[in-house]
Amino acid sequence: MLVDDHAVVRAGVRRLLEQDERFSVVAEAETGERAYQIFGEHLPDITVLDLSMPGIGGMETIKRMIARYPTAKILVLSMHENAAFASQALKAGAKGYLAKSGLAEELSNAIQWVMTGQTYLGSEISHKIALQMHNTQGDPMQSLSAREFEIFRMLVDGVDLSSIATTLNISLKTVANYQTTIKQKLGINSPVEMVRLAIRCGLIES
Repeated sequence: MLVDDHAVVRAGVRRLLEQDERFSVVAEAETGERAYQIFGEHLPDITVLDLSMPGIGGMETIKRMIARYPTAKILVLSMHENAAFASQALKAGAKGYLAKSGLAEELSNAIQWVMTGQTYLGSEISHKIALQMHNTQGDPMQSLSAREFEIFRMLVDGVDLSSIATTLNISLKTVANYQTTIKQKLGINSPVEMVRLAIRCGLIES
């Protein structure tokens, strides 16, 4: 199953996959919500999923799918070439992470790897994670859970608490509690500090 909000990307990935007779695309979805709805109808061997989509987004989709279908194999295909995104996606339950820039060379290899139950990291991403592990300061994002990371990104994007609550289908009080926990874990107090930290961690452009 292919999950991406851009039809052009889905078509490109489908074309790439269908050149290989071992693969066939059984379903497509343009949002995480839709993917979650139709997963049970198709029970794909593997789901190739984008992180940046409208609605609940990729990270939350991974969490929900794995909670309902624990054996689901999910490979993230993302424009984010950042170690924090890859780490959080794996934490949420994905079995692989590939940057869209490495798509053509690595996709079939990544799918086969994940299908055998192993974890796959694209060459660029694994290099960045290795560098990060040697960085004495470490990555503050590693202290956050996958849900906290997703809420942190929404807050940085200027999404208000009630909209976050609606999108993630949780109460406003729960979102406020998450916000407090995130600030405590990251040692920040204001929205400005939050944005500065996101820039420093490479999550947004300065």
